[in-house]
Amino acid sequence: MTSAADTALAGPQAAAPGWEFDRGTAVTADPAQPGVHRAELDVAWRIGGGINGGVVLATAARALGAELGGSPFSITAHYLSASRPGPAVIRTEVHKRGRTLSTGTAVLLQTDPDDPDGRERERIRVLASYGDHAALPDDVRTTAAPPALPPLEDCVSTAEAPRTPHSELLDRTELRLDPACVGWALGEPSGRGEIQGWLRLADGREPDPLMLLFAADALPPTTFDLGLPGWTPTLELTVHVRALPAPGWLRVRHATRNLAGGLLEEDAEVWDSTDRLVAQSRQLAMVPRG
Repeated sequence: MTSAADTALAGPQAAAPGWEFDRGTAVTADPAQPGVHRAELDVAWRIGGGINGGVVLATAARALGAELGGSPFSITAHYLSASRPGPAVIRTEVHKRGRTLSTGTAVLLQTDPDDPDGRERERIRVLASYGDHAALPDDVRTTAAPPALPPLEDCVSTAEAPRTPHSELLDRTELRLDPACVGWALGEPSGRGEIQGWLRLADGREPDPLMLLFAADALPPTTFDLGLPGWTPTLELTVHVRALPAPGWLRVRHATRNLAGGLLEEDAEVWDSTDRLVAQSRQLAMVPRG
């Protein structure tokens, strides 16, 4: 079986079927329909109201990468309805093939079980630009700094959290949250709108560009730290993958600065084990409904 490190360095097209994340985001090209791929959204990645949005995005991104080559530099998804466990179809379209960047779109659909006519319902619509991260110049200049996290052993593991229905995702990840950001679990949210912690996949699979799409949406929503529990549906999510991540734990920080009109933005930074900012994201989400 391909090693986790080999998978990370080779990019998202070197998917190793032994890893849970690769099985959960696997796609198969439809030989009868060019640009069309089939997938099975695995219940193992369900959290709350549906399949985790980062996993659904990674699934669509894998199909689009099979058409464009390389891995996503910038990818934006609009979420039209909650994805459910079960079969899905991804329809891709290539808009530009370039030497440095290629651009395309993808639509992920599922048959709606509540529709008596069995019609397909669009789950997400994606626009992305792909390229070769390994060919990027090594000229990082940033004023950003990695989140200051306590050591792993001093953080709060989600493995200790009680399992509730529709929380299978928690068994797929190792997440160690900064104790300063988990007051909401005790009924004492800080009100700052910040959550940060250490993250890796439970089976040891190392991060790569597709896994970074999941990492950008893997932490509990910042609404928890605002004292607003409940499902926080994502409306739109944009992720910029800045570099190939090194093996090891990721450090992820989510923060929101503005809640208005029942909507909030959530900014995320993902840092790898070498203190490199490897992904940034912003999403627009709905405030939980009470």
